[in-house]
This record gives sequence, structure tokens and C-alpha cells, in this order.
Amino acid sequence: MSSKIPMAMHTAYADLVDRCAAAAFEDAFAGDGTFVAKTVRGRKYWYFQESTSEGRRQKYVGPETEDLLEQIARHRNAQDDTRDRQSLVSMLVRSAYLPRPQAKMGQVIQALAEAGVFRLRAVLIGTTAYQTYAAMLGVRLPAASIQTGDIDIAQHRTISVATEDKTPPALSVLQEVDPSFRAVPHFDPTRSTSYIADGGVRVDFLTPNRGGDSDEPEPLPALGTDAAPLRFLDYLIHEPQHAVVLHGPGIYVTVPSPERYALHKLIFTQRRNDRSEKGPKNIVQAESLLSVLVEDRPYELSAAWADAVKRGKTWKRHLAQGLAQVSAGTRDRLLQTVGEMRSFLPGLDLKFAASPARYDPNRDVVFFYGIAGGERHRCAISTEAIEDHFLDHEEESGSDFGDIEVNKKRVLESFRKNRSRIEALLREKFLLSPVESTGETLLKSADIQVLEKRSKR
Repeated sequence: MSSKIPMAMHTAYADLVDRCAAAAFEDAFAGDGTFVAKTVRGRKYWYFQESTSEGRRQKYVGPETEDLLEQIARHRNAQDDTRDRQSLVSMLVRSAYLPRPQAKMGQVIQALAEAGVFRLRAVLIGTTAYQTYAAMLGVRLPAASIQTGDIDIAQHRTISVATEDKTPPALSVLQEVDPSFRAVPHFDPTRSTSYIADGGVRVDFLTPNRGGDSDEPEPLPALGTDAAPLRFLDYLIHEPQHAVVLHGPGIYVTVPSPERYALHKLIFTQRRNDRSEKGPKNIVQAESLLSVLVEDRPYELSAAWADAVKRGKTWKRHLAQGLAQVSAGTRDRLLQTVGEMRSFLPGLDLKFAASPARYDPNRDVVFFYGIAGGERHRCAISTEAIEDHFLDHEEESGSDFGDIEVNKKRVLESFRKNRSRIEALLREKFLLSPVESTGETLLKSADIQVLEKRSKR
């Protein structure tokens, strides 16, 4: 579903992220001022303090990290390299075929970034965030999964209250880009969580729900807007990452980790019971990311999975239902990566329809096919397993083990006599043993010993 971009392009993007971070930091804290720290509940937060005609003013910088301290140290030395960054963005789009947003979408995201939305720890989510993962992971993503006319911004309400800083009202920021932006009607005319412009570009503000499901908007004072509460959003925006939207000289933004984004798509699609046009796109996005993450970021994916499943039975059920919609290969690679068995998916089963059995002399196995999740699944049993557990002693003693044709006939005949038992053991291994291979379940002699011991318990 995806293909790698050249390593040089991936490295160029990493350089772009660093340069955009430095430029965004310099732009946000231009002018004469000093950086000061405050300790809140045992954690240090930094602010940029400057004097204005109205008195002393502080702008929120962020919680103290090594990266932030380094940015503060080099603040005065940052150089304006806008033109170089524009060339770098253009090269990544034209040569690596990486996605960029539509022009109006890019202008809106840039305006939000310049207003301080991402500095105040808001997170870009949805398909505009998904577009950044191609460069972040060094892959080309399916074109059908990256088209959108929506921009989704999420922020924790507690963060919005605690930052002691704010952007201009969201609507005024948007109207600087396009005066046609207006609030989308809400059942409470005094509250606005979404804004739309002529032509269809829409901006939605979201926040994690606090308790039961509700349509009641929550205020985000730092962003000058209300936000729609959404379940599972706290998981999505936990420990977000920095990225660059490929527009203009690059827009420095904060997005969910790709691991959480992919798993959240599986969960949220089921939560919404989404059978609209967005449902298939959500699954395509999840699968395209998972197919890369199992190979390139297995530890991060396992950690994100563990955080999701420990949240309870509802989370597990939604994950299983979403995972059932991806291809068998991606499904099995994910289960293999996170250490889950196929029985995690309650509706998944391995069924048999008496397909012809064949002997493979190169691997010394008998193989045939079953059906699992609507897809054909290769099943096999080793000759050793047949000899150890299913071959009659009389037949064994009278056989010529050096004759390939005799051996083929012997094992196939024994397989046919014991097929129902072999299929039952294969089905049990398929569902209740760790995933060994994404394309085949192979029954070995040692497997039969383990499975038979298990059945006697």
C-alpha cells in the first residue's frame, strides 16, 4: 500500500523539521525580551517576558525539555532561511511526491500556526495530520487517503486554561485568511466549535470529553473558541510529535504520533459506527500506517497498543472490530508485533471446505487452503508431524523411506485418514497460538504435543 522514498529525501525532511522549529521559535519570540520560568506542581514551564506600552506581557513557551532549553539558548542566533526552506519544501513535493495541502488549507494552517495555536499545545489531527506522516516515516501513502477539505484542531481544556496565554479569537484568525469564514450554526447560538468558508474549507475545534458523551461545547480560552467534546481523543493527542506541513517554507505543527493515529482510526471508526464515505478512508489510513509501523517502529506501536488495550473491554472490542476490516497480512503482522493471538478478533475463524491437499517435496509438508476472515489462508502439516502422530506403525515399517513417490503417497494417505483431526489442530493453532507467519499456519510435531496437552487440561 505504500513505498519508501529515497533516504536522501527522508534526511532532507528531518533537516526541514529542525529549521522550521528554529524559525517558528524565532518568529514567536521576536523582539526584546527575556525567558523566565515558573514551577507549577513540580514541573517547570517557560514564558517569554517583554515590555509593551500596556505593561509587562508574558507569552507561553512550553514545558521544560532539553530541546526547549536548546532552542532558548540559540534563540538570538537563529537566521532567516525562508527562501531555502521554500526550495526544500518544493523539492520534497516534486521529487519525492510527498503530499501537500490545497493552497487555501495551507494558508489556514499557516495562519493558525503564526497565531500561536500549536505553541499553546494544540494538536493538528485528522487527514491534514495524516498527510505529514508520509515525510515523517519516509513513505508514499495512498493518494485516495490524503484528500480532505477539513482542518481539525484539538486541545485539552485543562491546558487551554492553564497556559495563561492566548491567541486572537479563532474566527478573527481565520477571517484574516478569508473574510468569508463564519461560524457553523450550533443549537446554542452563542457557542461556536466549527467555522466554514465559501468553497467548503472547514475548521473544527475538538477537546477530550470529561465524563459521559455530550454535545455541549467546552470553552478553549487559549484559542478563543469553543470545542466539541470527543471520546477517545485524549488517547490520540497524548505525547504528540512535531512535524512540518509542506506548504510555503514549511509550517511547524504538532500532530499525534502515527502509532496512536492508526490505532485511533480503528477505534473511532467503530465508535461512530461509521459507514459513510469517511469510514473506508479511515480504514485505508489505518492500514497504510500499520503496514509501515510494524516494520519500522514496532516498539512504539507496541507501546501505543498496550496503552489502548489496558483502558478496558470497550477499547479492546473497538480495536478488534476495526482490525477485522484490514487485510489479513497487515492484521497478522500487527498481532505478531504486539504479541496478540488471532482469537483477539472474536469473529475470526478458520474454516475448511475440503480443498485438495498436495505434497510439497521441497519443504516436506502437506498443504491445502482454508478460509479466514473472507480470505484464503494456507495450511500445512510437516511430514515429521504426520509420521510422529498419525502414521500407522504397520504402514511405517513397510514403507520405503528413500522413494520420494512412495513417501508422497504414504503421507497423503495418512493425511486423508486423519484430515478432520489435523484441521482441528490447525484451527486451534491458528486462533490460540502466537502468530508465526502472516500467510500460513504450519503444524509441526512439537505443536501437536503442546496442543494435545492443552486440550487435556
